[in-house]
Amino acid sequence: MNQAHSRPADAFAARNTPRIFCIGRNYAKHIEELGNTLSGKESIVFMKPASALVAPGEAITLPDDVGAIHYETELVIEIGSGGRDIAPEAARAHIAGLGLGLDLTLRDVQTDLKQTGEPWEKAKAFDHSAPLGPLVALTDDIDLTDLHFELSIDGETRQRGHTAHMLVGVADLIAMLSAHWQLLPGDLIFTGTPEGVGALEPGMQLSLSAAQLADAHWTIA
Repeated sequence: MNQAHSRPADAFAARNTPRIFCIGRNYAKHIEELGNTLSGKESIVFMKPASALVAPGEAITLPDDVGAIHYETELVIEIGSGGRDIAPEAARAHIAGLGLGLDLTLRDVQTDLKQTGEPWEKAKAFDHSAPLGPLVALTDDIDLTDLHFELSIDGETRQRGHTAHMLVGVADLIAMLSAHWQLLPGDLIFTGTPEGVGALEPGMQLSLSAAQLADAHWTIA
């Protein structure tokens, strides 16, 4: 775990509100476990508001009467130097930091939205839907294509991810997003989840960890 230069998620509240870009269907086995199909189009992109962020150690408050609420563990990238039309080979220079986060999903709501062809925001962009661990500086020894990370709930490992299994890697995600939006300092990119997602229940203790990143812990209220 790299504690050097780490900053908690609530540090963002003290400055300009970041945009939170989220990537869907970026791991093949996660696509399979939900019965989705892989298209040849660009990555699925959706966004969350700043009210979705939950700092490590804070309780995660979930909405009531919305059906199953799933956890999705993800590597998160913070943009440092912004820009438009960033080439993949230049993308690393635009990263300020990285950490671990959760893309919480109202799964039953999302299923209904998919069936009607509506956007996913009602299922993805609710308050407390983006718990974010401390961010650490991107150093030369960190290989973005070879990061392992995991989620444990109540001491039991539930998800394991490896960035080598991403369908679209970090550099290409930055290039793709910057082709549509001018990326700004402080923007966050949730890069997609591996297989192993599941339902949350009140009282659960969640822990995210990775060898070169900072750990993060939350309790479901």
